[in-house]
Amino acid sequence: MTKVWFITGSSRGLGRSLTEAVLASGDKVAATARNPEHLKDLVEKYPDNIYPLQLDVTNQAQIKAAVEMTIEKLGRIDVLINNAGFGIIGAAEAYTDEQVRSQLDTNFYAPIEITRMVLPYMRKQRSGRILQISSIGGRVGNPGLTMYQAAKFGLGGFSEALAKEVKPLGIFVTSVEPGGFRTDWAGVSMNFAPDVEGYEQTVGVRKALFTGGQFIPMGDPAKAANVMIGLVNNPDPPVHLLLGSEAVAMVKQATILRDEEMEKWLPVSLSTNADDAVDFTKTELGKSFFGAKK
Repeated sequence: MTKVWFITGSSRGLGRSLTEAVLASGDKVAATARNPEHLKDLVEKYPDNIYPLQLDVTNQAQIKAAVEMTIEKLGRIDVLINNAGFGIIGAAEAYTDEQVRSQLDTNFYAPIEITRMVLPYMRKQRSGRILQISSIGGRVGNPGLTMYQAAKFGLGGFSEALAKEVKPLGIFVTSVEPGGFRTDWAGVSMNFAPDVEGYEQTVGVRKALFTGGQFIPMGDPAKAANVMIGLVNNPDPPVHLLLGSEAVAMVKQATILRDEEMEKWLPVSLSTNADDAVDFTKTELGKSFFGAKK
């Protein structure tokens, strides 16, 4: 059966690679972009399968209109890809108010709002796939990326909770978490906060990595696109999916450090229990939380 995809940020980077791969597979794409003219070559190549739409993902009225026009034109939305986003580097105190808002608006609030707009249609269909294009920056924090990673950590939490909420409705949610990929994320899509004295060994090192030509991403966006096409056809998709060896290595190391820290401070953690507290895993809430049978 031919699927209908709704892809944000489809004209550049990973979104562009995915849009091309989906069209080549024979599925239909509502391809959204700030400037749909950048999709002109794909419209000429796949005139019957692509539906280009102008969309600023921070504009709620445009989101609503784009979703409604897709339903009217293509009849349904089977797959939602929240891909639009951009990065920014700087010390937390250095960002302008506008830079903070734009990061959260684009990378956090926008995918939530688009998801909320699409969910009623998927709920009525009793089927759907939602892929949130997050980042390794939604799993592991690094200096210089506080605002970007605040958005991505938030998106990962939203996606994990939502996955549990909508699975009984036949809707599957996956947070896709790439490491470095050979797109323009660290190039023209990267913004910078003003430099602040004192952060040379933390934020400064991170900024130099991206601006000094030292950063050579390992990930191939075409391969990532093929993985995501396979993902939406998988009957049991993961809630979190890391992409790239860099991402895997970083999460493994972070998990070790977090576990070590938790164990070190475990007596303090447990010391705050009430005197009559019982083992949480044996309570009704605990059984429900961990998925145990009652």
